[in-house]
Order: sequence, then structure tokens, then C-alpha cells
Amino acid sequence: MMQARNLNEMLAIRLPILQAPMAGTSTPAMAAAVSEAGGLGALGLGAATVEAAAQAIRDTQERTSRAFNVNFFCHAPRPPDPAGDRVWIDRAAPLFQGFGARPPAELHDIYDSFRSHDRLLGMVLELRPRVVSFHFGLPQPHQIAAMRAAGLILMASATSLDEARQIRDAGLDAVIAQGWEAGGHRGIFDPAAPDARLSAEDLTRTLVREIPLPVIAAGGIMDGGDIGRALSWGAQAAQLGTAFVGCPESAADAAYRARLSQGGETVMTPVISGRPARCLSNSFTDWGAGVTADAVAAYPRAYDLGKALNAAAKAAGQTGYGAQWSGMGASRARAMPVSRLMAALADELAAFRSAP
Repeated sequence: MMQARNLNEMLAIRLPILQAPMAGTSTPAMAAAVSEAGGLGALGLGAATVEAAAQAIRDTQERTSRAFNVNFFCHAPRPPDPAGDRVWIDRAAPLFQGFGARPPAELHDIYDSFRSHDRLLGMVLELRPRVVSFHFGLPQPHQIAAMRAAGLILMASATSLDEARQIRDAGLDAVIAQGWEAGGHRGIFDPAAPDARLSAEDLTRTLVREIPLPVIAAGGIMDGGDIGRALSWGAQAAQLGTAFVGCPESAADAAYRARLSQGGETVMTPVISGRPARCLSNSFTDWGAGVTADAVAAYPRAYDLGKALNAAAKAAGQTGYGAQWSGMGASRARAMPVSRLMAALADELAAFRSAP
């Protein structure tokens, strides 16, 4: 088997720490602070328009000259399903009524897939962020070829060996092993396919053994000791998301921060967005506990309803209907500036490495 390239050299990072992109939660301030501290910061741009994505990249480039990662969604668009959408709207209608609101009359595909057109590609080629990553799948071959020709470093999330092989065969530079413990959206390419639900450790060890690409472990990694353990599995770096949500640079709202500070149970649920995603248990996940995935409107149309429901709930003074994404280990999240958190992670990793 070919030896994987050295990830730290490829990314020009001092610490084997990647901040997860976290659409809706990451910010230019967060991404730049992580990169300035020696890791790889990230922007989650899957929910952004082309114009908003470009502005976020420019804002980050103004804050740091170091590499950072920009992440896009590559979900396969689903055909319109007005009848199925109506069933989902009617099912949620009592929740809206409880808040004195009406549900949406119809649902919309609120997020574009990177695969669907080349407008995002054109913006990326113009602004040249050093690292570009993908979730839910892969760009089209011509898009990958254009980014490779531009010298960009390309990564994608995998939840299985088969997905990692697709990433390898597409010519990307690194693979993110997203374990079952990870917060936010499950990156599975086909949400209708069986999911082996491999842990971060089991998936990382498998990919390191089978795939000649640098592997980044993700899922439930919260401190420097966790990072050290991930490296012992053969990963070249660890990706942390929930660990950064409580930082002041995060875009998380007060309700999200308050719920995170309580720790406790997380739930993998499709009801918020239409795709399986790990969320802190709250009123929305409690309501969806008995709902099967095939009963939920398709992603991202279900998310159109989920966002409307959260807005209605917040207007009525209720904060338990947000997408409060979190990985396992939420109780170990720390509310401190990114610079302090990165220093703590580095110290903890050094201590782990020096332990007998």
C-alpha cells in the first residue's frame, strides 16, 4: 500500500487539530483564530448563498494568511414531492398551533448542492481558499478536476470504507472519518442506504489500513487526550466540532449555548432537517422520537419546516426546537476563547504523549 502524504505538511499546520466546519455555527473569527493558533480553521458554507459564502471567505482571508477549510454540501437533490411535503406539514401543524403560528404552506429546497451548478465552483476558483471539503458526497468530476488544477487541497467526509474508496478514486487528498459519535449531519452519501454506524475508532482504523490517504478522525473528540487517542488509531489529525461551539467566536445563540452547558443525551434524528443528524435532546427531538425516517420530508425541505418551527417557538418564548447539534461528549465542552481552547488542547495532547 502507498504511504499516505503527511497531512501537517500538506496543510501547513503545527497542531493536528481541525475545527469542524459547522454550518450556521462557525464564523470567520473562529476559523481564523484556529488557524492562527496552529490548527486548521473552517467555514461551513453549505447553507450559504454564493454571495454570502464569498463574503465569509474574504472576511477570513482578511483575518489570517494561514490556510483554512471551506466546506460545501454535495447532497443529491431530491425530486419535488408536494404530497409527501403536505403530509409532513400536517403532521407538524399542531406544534405550530401550540405557538399561535401557522406552518408553511409549502416547503422549499433551501440549500443548493455544490453539484447542482458551477456558481460555487467559480467563486472558489476566484478566491482560492487553500482547502475545500465536502459533506454528503462528492462534487462532479469536472468540478474536482478544476479545483485540482487550481492547486487546492480537497477533502471529504466518509462514514464507511466504501465512501472512502469513492473519495480516493475521485482523486481527493484526504478523508475525514466521521464516526457515529459525531455531532451535526451524518455525512452518509445515500441516507436511504444501510448505515453500519461505525465508531470513530473503528472507522479510522479501517480507513488507515485500507486507504492510502491521510485520515482525519472525527466524532466525540473533545480534548487533547481524545486527540492523542485518535492519533494512536493511525489518524494524522482529529477534527473537533462540539468542542468549539461554546467559544465566544461561535455563532451559536444563547439557547444553544445554555443547552450545551447542561451536557447530557444526544440523539440521532432525521426530523429536524430530513437527514440523520446528532442533536442535543430537546423538545424537537422528543417530538420526533417515534417518527421513522421515511415519514419525514426530504432534505433540505424538511429543514425549511424545522427552521420555521424554531422561529415560531422562539417567538413564543420556547427554545427547545432549534438545531442544537452536538456530538457525544457534550458535557466536556468548554466555554472559552478559541485561543485559550487551542492552547489547552495542545497542552493536553503533549501531556498524553508524554505519559508513561
